[in-house]
Amino acid sequence: MTVPALGRDYRLLWSAAVASRFGDALRTPALALLAATLTRDPRAIAAVTVAGQLPPLLLGLLGGAYADRWDRRRTMAAVDGARAVVVAALAVLVITGQAGVGALVAVAFLLAALGTLFDAASFAVLPSLVPPAALPTANGRLQAGTAVAGGFLGAPLAGLLFALAAPLPFALDALTFALAALLALALAAPAPAPTPGGRGSVWGEAWAGMRWVRGDRVLWRIGLAAAGSNLAISGLMAVLVLYALEVLRVPPAAYGLFAAGAVVGGLVGALAAGRMAERFGTLPALRGVLLGQTVALIGFALARHPLVGGIALACFAVGTTVWNSLWSAYGQRHVPPELLGRVGAAQRMLGLAGAPVGAALAGLAGKAYGVAPVGWALAVVFALVTAAAWRTLRGTTEHAERRAEPAVRI
Repeated sequence: MTVPALGRDYRLLWSAAVASRFGDALRTPALALLAATLTRDPRAIAAVTVAGQLPPLLLGLLGGAYADRWDRRRTMAAVDGARAVVVAALAVLVITGQAGVGALVAVAFLLAALGTLFDAASFAVLPSLVPPAALPTANGRLQAGTAVAGGFLGAPLAGLLFALAAPLPFALDALTFALAALLALALAAPAPAPTPGGRGSVWGEAWAGMRWVRGDRVLWRIGLAAAGSNLAISGLMAVLVLYALEVLRVPPAAYGLFAAGAVVGGLVGALAAGRMAERFGTLPALRGVLLGQTVALIGFALARHPLVGGIALACFAVGTTVWNSLWSAYGQRHVPPELLGRVGAAQRMLGLAGAPVGAALAGLAGKAYGVAPVGWALAVVFALVTAAAWRTLRGTTEHAERRAEPAVRI
């Protein structure tokens, strides 16, 4: 079937996402490197990661409720404007030598808190910009575009820019947030807020999204699998910079290039997601993703060379973007428009439930035993999640294929 045209508004949304992702790819490795220059305590570095993972759990449902109440276009623009101010303030702290671990924790928390509202609004606005049949294509191209911006542009530059001048990655990130805010304002067809303010309590509306997810057998089971796998993924991300520097012996200036391998893998996954679902079916594809990621994570734990570790990490990232693309498209196609912000927030909240626990445990284990054994522990955890999810997702295959199979070729 021919993919419907995605249109001008989608191109604006895509451009905003790509600009923002370019800045994220500069900031994220730079933030980890900055933390590593301040301390080599895995607990302190993990605290920065945990701070960025708590807001979706604490505030995610509330962000979804407001995304369904407010003009989603203006919400996205306001949030990106606020994030530009936060990152610019961090750049000033770095310039003046006032940036400490506490400041990094605060910045990570603020950016993630604002991100909960932005993510809910952008998830909900996409179905109003493209035809339903084009949603798998639209999600895949969003993932592919952000992967290119991060992997081929942002991430390779991050370590080099940080080595040249520590504030540079953060200053550029602030500029990309400002550009993304302007692009969001240029959207000509924002989805109106379908739930008027004053209709019940905001917390009551927020929990409606979680109730909807709980009532959908496919979304609930995939969400539980995501929560378990994210426990291991978050643990890996929490100690990745130390693992790369100490175990794989990645030079600090090359860390951004090393991290870019994961983004390149994400690009491959984004381009392959629709074809995999069409050929194998949505649920069988997701089960295969978990199995492939388990093998990749075992390979990463075995690696002791930057190239081998980078390849294993890239293969792991392929599965992550396939998973995210198919899960997002299913929700956007089958959730009522007036609930999209709240259901999207509930999906993310459920999927990220294990993330702070994984990051905290990885930090504690890294301090007690060193970061090398942490890689093996995370591989074992992921393998256990795969074994459990293999059975539960197989039990919903027939149900999912009737409702979630992508209708277009990518």
